[in-house]
Amino acid sequence: MSMIRGGYNLYGRSIGILMLQTRFPRVPGDMGNATSFSFPVVHRVVEAATPDRVVTSGAPALLSPFIQAARDLERDGVLAITTNCGFLAMFQHELASAVTVPVFTSSLLLVPVLRASLSPSQQIGILTVEAKSLTERHFRGAGWSREALPVVVEGMDGRYFNQRLIGNALEFDAQQMENDLVDKACEMVDRNPGIGALLLECINMAPYAHAIQLAIKRPVWDIMILLNAVHESLHRRPYAGYLR
Repeated sequence: MSMIRGGYNLYGRSIGILMLQTRFPRVPGDMGNATSFSFPVVHRVVEAATPDRVVTSGAPALLSPFIQAARDLERDGVLAITTNCGFLAMFQHELASAVTVPVFTSSLLLVPVLRASLSPSQQIGILTVEAKSLTERHFRGAGWSREALPVVVEGMDGRYFNQRLIGNALEFDAQQMENDLVDKACEMVDRNPGIGALLLECINMAPYAHAIQLAIKRPVWDIMILLNAVHESLHRRPYAGYLR
């Protein structure tokens, strides 16, 4: 057998997830629920990074603890790092610069790819947990600007979904969460029929992506699609098949 080098206590956990400090339920499909993944992940909670401080306040003071947590994950042997809040795109450059493994903070990183995939007459829709707080700071953090890549942004501001997550509620009605998102996505597409693809900014929307897609009948993208691709890039497997 070839020589194998060690240095870590645990192996095979290729993606590390920087978690907000929350108490709301993490249903399957949510990055905070380990059963959402078909591969092992490692979670690291960033103390004091509450939904309100990250989303509504965009507190700059949180950058340092996020960098420290990212470095801790790298020392633990992860091969890539992500976060469980799309608003952390505001720290994309700083986090990527602080470690030597690739960092994917947000589904907003997918916007340039989606733009290239669509007809010039079509639009990208972005559904966010809070539209009033999603700004050019987050877009530029993800490597693009709204001026260069126009998008349609609408949020769950004031709705049940927003109230339960930003309020860090101890419980929520999962069916009401789904209904809330589906209703909003349908309203969004009705107002903007040129939307060719919908991007879910909020990672907590991923559990409901299937229902959203059934309702709007358009491609629906989110952070889970990105992370599955990241994992595949880290663990390529040989193809099996027949020539004839």
